[in-house]
Amino acid sequence: MTGITLNQVNKSFGPIHVLKDINLQFGAGEFVVLVGPSGCGKSTLLRMIAGLETISSGDLLFGDERVNDLEPRERDIAMVFQSYALYPHMSVERNLGFSLEIRKRELAEKKEKTAKASGILGLNQLLDRLPKALSGGQRQRVAMGRAIVRDPQIFLFDEPLSNLDASLRIEMRIEIAKLHHKLKTTMVYVTHDQVEAMTLADRIVVMNAGRVEQVGSPLELYKNPTNLFVAGFLGSPKMNFVDHEDKALNLPKASLHPDAKTYGIRPEHVSVTNADKAAHLVGTIEVVERLGSDTMFYLNHGAQNPFVVRVAGIDETNVGEKIGVVFQQDNLHRFDQSSNAITA
Repeated sequence: MTGITLNQVNKSFGPIHVLKDINLQFGAGEFVVLVGPSGCGKSTLLRMIAGLETISSGDLLFGDERVNDLEPRERDIAMVFQSYALYPHMSVERNLGFSLEIRKRELAEKKEKTAKASGILGLNQLLDRLPKALSGGQRQRVAMGRAIVRDPQIFLFDEPLSNLDASLRIEMRIEIAKLHHKLKTTMVYVTHDQVEAMTLADRIVVMNAGRVEQVGSPLELYKNPTNLFVAGFLGSPKMNFVDHEDKALNLPKASLHPDAKTYGIRPEHVSVTNADKAAHLVGTIEVVERLGSDTMFYLNHGAQNPFVVRVAGIDETNVGEKIGVVFQQDNLHRFDQSSNAITA
């Protein structure tokens, strides 16, 4: 195991400054997820750690060793991509051990490491199959097993679940979490899916437009987002934002802040009440999503974006009805003119 340090790392493609003054430190054995919208620079940062992209300026260290100039094969890393990239004419067993085969490792070592990887990932019954006879989830497990066989210091994942359907994504999230628990190896994982980030990470790095917005544990970022971007990116459904001048907003004086331009509240941190003066916001239901475990109401309250309410269980309230909501004051967020969180 080894940690990763990035000191003042920048990346430019010609005149385009893609990554700007990245300073991060990942502990040995930590599972770190890089998350953000498309084009934020997260995959470029991962590729720089792997050695597939050069660093324009700054230092990248594995432990105490500066690795800027090392080739990918010299960095003792293994990478799992979005595409499985399996050899179609090779069995699962040979796909798993091929990296050792081309390094001319002893047969006993190859068999031992292949057996270990297939055991960890539940592939023992599939070793004789060709990739075309595998499901998407099984192919991704083979791709991960191929990385495990190399016994690297660092695992890098570049959106490995993007090609899977919803149920397989959940299954593979569990597999990756179990893999980290067993191997306790440093892992850096890139995704645009905030659910993957929240469920897998020891720490999350939220990126936007080539910069790091916030770093912290999933619950830290959920509870204490540092700005509007982080608050709106993490959470499903995302946080509701209401302008301080919104006429539908009726917060008590004790909840107001003189510097607050925007108030934020998550859909799960409000309760439904009658559309009366006791409500903190009143709106008309435009859409209802009944999910069984939860019911989602999308309220029109005169603003551009609907206000989302999450109610536990099944609720029979229908489209067109007017309801009020009450905010949980301990979970109310306030943001200033510069979109930064107000903490005092």
